[in-house]
Amino acid sequence: MHVEDLLRLESLDLTLLWGSPPLLAREISGVTATDLEDPGRFLQRGEIVLSCLVWWSAADEEAKADRFVAALRDAGAAALLAGEETHGTVPEVLVDACRRHGIALLSVPVHTSFRAITDTVYLRQWGDLSRRPADHYALPENVRGELSRLLADGADPDTLLTRAVAHLGAPPCYVLSATGRTVARTPAAPPLPARQAARRLKAAAPFAAAPASTTLRVDPDASPYGQWYLHLPGPVDAPPRMLHEIAEMFAQYRQGLLRRRAAARVPAAELLDLAAAPRPGPALLPAALRACGLPDHGPYTVIAVSMGAEEGAAEAGAEALDELLRHLPGRRFATARLATGGAAAVIATDSGAPGAETPVPGAPCAGAPGAGAPAAGAPGAVVATLKGLWPTLDACDDATLPYGGISTPAAGPQELNGALEQARYALTAAVRAGSADGTAQLTAVEDLTTLDALLAGIPADVRTAFGVHALGPLADGTNPSHRMLLETLDTFLAHNGSWARTAEALHLHVNTVHYRIGRVELLTGRDLARLDHKLDLKAALLCR
Repeated sequence: MHVEDLLRLESLDLTLLWGSPPLLAREISGVTATDLEDPGRFLQRGEIVLSCLVWWSAADEEAKADRFVAALRDAGAAALLAGEETHGTVPEVLVDACRRHGIALLSVPVHTSFRAITDTVYLRQWGDLSRRPADHYALPENVRGELSRLLADGADPDTLLTRAVAHLGAPPCYVLSATGRTVARTPAAPPLPARQAARRLKAAAPFAAAPASTTLRVDPDASPYGQWYLHLPGPVDAPPRMLHEIAEMFAQYRQGLLRRRAAARVPAAELLDLAAAPRPGPALLPAALRACGLPDHGPYTVIAVSMGAEEGAAEAGAEALDELLRHLPGRRFATARLATGGAAAVIATDSGAPGAETPVPGAPCAGAPGAGAPAAGAPGAVVATLKGLWPTLDACDDATLPYGGISTPAAGPQELNGALEQARYALTAAVRAGSADGTAQLTAVEDLTTLDALLAGIPADVRTAFGVHALGPLADGTNPSHRMLLETLDTFLAHNGSWARTAEALHLHVNTVHYRIGRVELLTGRDLARLDHKLDLKAALLCR
């Protein structure tokens, strides 16, 4: 679908305010609704952007509109569709900014809803299953027509799958996520625990059919964390082409779901930005929580993840985190990328109805029928469930190691800032521990029960600076004499300051140990008879 196609639809009644023919010929890849002043990091190339222009007022300078449109241009947006409801008309400064930056601008009248525009793009882009000639299909025409209507009506995935395989004799069939979460299953399919499902997917070659079972990848373009699979555990007498068409239908369903979740990440990002602020207004956080479909009272748990510093890593982290949290039955959450890199989520640890969706798309109760995940009641159970699922998440992509940090529960909205800081600190500790042994790590703040674990969360440059200043000249590892003194100090502290046991461990005379420790005290300015000085030097050794 192209931008000019929207102008031809009388039902939308859109008006072109500016746009050259080449701009109107741009293909639309999706839709994002936003009223952020700088929406660039939430946009994908080729999307049309819907905005009510709440971010702009008549008192604003021209530069504000210019920055907004420049962000759309840099993100590769196909066009801007501006609503007239907020200001009665589209401001002229916005028209001028779109002209300068080469972004087609269409006005949306009050009587046209953004939902109508989104649905139009969805139906035109992904099409009717019966659009192609019948001889291109293996599914019967009546089945294709029924599935097309169900998709347009927003049917749940269980119903879609059940009707898609009904003409095959209603065999047991699943749609599974990459981590083994059951997205949909037919009535004949028993509940399948997530770990068991993940093992089946790992053992099955994508697009390969065996006599005993069939597993097809739903969307070849999906990321390793967002992939879905059509899985038939038993033999089925159906042409492979027919099963591929069922998988294609679920790819269309999944794309519509992803667009709704992408829209929900806008308020989630605003919530996390507020949580990162030291002193947000007392009414801002509760309002942001409600906008995400979360309760405005605690407790909450915050989790932060990192997939590395490569391009696209933040989006992969948000997608992986979103998939992981959908294993938590009855939990509402809001996930978004962080402005500082990586992704984070706020999880409401009050209980909702398991399997129910919240009113706001993208912040759902994560349970799905047949998901097989353990119940998550108290915040501690949430942490235990996530830790149990972390190896499964790691197995989704052999090329990436996921790291995560989890906060202690925040009692209310005003404690979210501290919870986010805790999650980031625990994430830093996880990255350090995982980088040392090449493993994926998920660390909770409650795991930081030793000095070594506590120090692991401190940024590397701070650790290095502390070690250099605390050890003084001994920090020079190129000096053999200093290396010998550091070894003696490390052994001395490990043996609780015992001269005799240190001498025995190092095969030295006790007088030699006394001499070396004296040298350490002289060079560092510390008195190892004092507990606080011992702790200082122990921390410095751990920070090397």
